[in-house]
Amino acid sequence: MPWHESTSVNVDLGEKSYLIRIGDNLLEYAGQMIAEIMPGSKCVIVTDENVARLYLEILQESLASQNIEHAEIIVAPGEASKSFEVLQSVIGQILDTRFERNDVVIGLGGGVIGDLAGFAASMIRRGMNFVQIPTSLLAQVDSSVGGKTGINAVQGKNLIGAFLQPRLVIADSGLLKSLSKREFRAGYAEMVKYGLIDQPEFFRQLEENWVDVFSFGNLLVEAIAVSCKAKAKIVAEDQFERGCRALLNLGHTFGHALEAATGYDTNRLVHGESVAIGIILAHEFSNRMNLCDADSVERVRHHFTQVGLPTSIADIPGEMPDADKLLEYIFQDKKVSRGVLTFILTKGVGKSYIANNVTATEIQAFLKEKL
Repeated sequence: MPWHESTSVNVDLGEKSYLIRIGDNLLEYAGQMIAEIMPGSKCVIVTDENVARLYLEILQESLASQNIEHAEIIVAPGEASKSFEVLQSVIGQILDTRFERNDVVIGLGGGVIGDLAGFAASMIRRGMNFVQIPTSLLAQVDSSVGGKTGINAVQGKNLIGAFLQPRLVIADSGLLKSLSKREFRAGYAEMVKYGLIDQPEFFRQLEENWVDVFSFGNLLVEAIAVSCKAKAKIVAEDQFERGCRALLNLGHTFGHALEAATGYDTNRLVHGESVAIGIILAHEFSNRMNLCDADSVERVRHHFTQVGLPTSIADIPGEMPDADKLLEYIFQDKKVSRGVLTFILTKGVGKSYIANNVTATEIQAFLKEKL
């Protein structure tokens, strides 16, 4: 697909607005797209070993075709690269290129690379240009959009970071064919999330057509675009997550605590799986609070089970800490404000809302039931 015929989603942020380009075989046109919006810029590509083997040469050739000077930084794959040590190494290597503030950092990879490369770009020379080329479904529908960047701390996930809006996002759906089934399913959980927030019709379409999405059918690009539009709309209203953007965290407060509890061991739990379990827990807790009917809970659980996603804490391999320890991880989450827990709860499919009055005692009792 020629890049000018790709599906476009505009993230409307005034002077910081940018386009998300969605379509098949877009990577080979990345040089043209970058040259058009940032002519004369040099680029440093940040990627991981797995993605580099598959796609780095295509991107290098695309940049070279536009006479764009470029360098590469390759890190180890996995959540462990979202650390101070790797961040410092990446920053040092970017500075060694002597590229300037108006040059470009490209994040070529999944959510880990996007977060790491974006955070580095936000700090170098007080902010370099940043381009996201997400290679996972999770990154294409979620983490590459909205400007969140960061690394993990011992105390919790994504607790150190900054907001840096990209200049461009290139979501090449063809790159998703190299994903394992597990990683594709994990990204699909974030896609489903948008339906469960406030688009019940989108959730119904996914229930009926998920096989087409998983088979890389015509609906895949459309579903990515719907997801990106949903996130872009919320981000445009609340760029720095001080209000309605919190809705995007449906399932994430529980999910981040579960990830921290496993020590970010992706053999046990990857992010999208934690989100799937977190979404079920949010629906179950909402049902416990008489907000959401049991049929809605079972409907969501059934769909996640259909596609092969985990739906309970018991599905996580290995031992898990007790409810008190999980509650500690929850209190480290960014959605805690002045000691008050903020959860995204729901009144049914597509009827999520921000709850600022959830007590620790209620969550603790609920977790004890689930462990």
